[in-house]
Amino acid sequence: MTEEEHNFEVADAGSSLTYPLQCSALRKGGFVVIKGRPCKVVGMSTSKTGKHGHAKVHLVGLDIFTQRKYEDLSPSTHNVEVPFVKRTELELLDIDDGYLNMMTDSGETKQDVKAPEGDLGDKLQADFDDGKEIVVTIVSALDEEACISYREAPSS
Repeated sequence: MTEEEHNFEVADAGSSLTYPLQCSALRKGGFVVIKGRPCKVVGMSTSKTGKHGHAKVHLVGLDIFTQRKYEDLSPSTHNVEVPFVKRTELELLDIDDGYLNMMTDSGETKQDVKAPEGDLGDKLQADFDDGKEIVVTIVSALDEEACISYREAPSS
């Protein structure tokens, strides 16, 4: 009998990226997957239908990464997918070739998040160039990550 070698690269429990929730249980400010994109619910309205039909829920959501608007119409008794959304704050070490170089709480470096574009990216670069210590907020959902905001680190 030979012993097999097991090599585990990731400590993932095989969990899903989303969970089901009845459409009527959604609320404004919550999250939902619309057309495959993680969205924050900014508007919803319920319409009653005919004699034997289902009440329908009209959802309006903003993509949490691109701020693009998505809409969906779904029966209120049906389940919709809700993404697991995780927010983390990390210390910014460097901005290199359009990517953020950050330090996690465990002291490891993380370099796979793109620097934000537009006004947020310009302000972040300017404040970093001024030598300020910065803490960035990273949001992750559906295997996607993005920097959505930053603040100056409190001086210790």
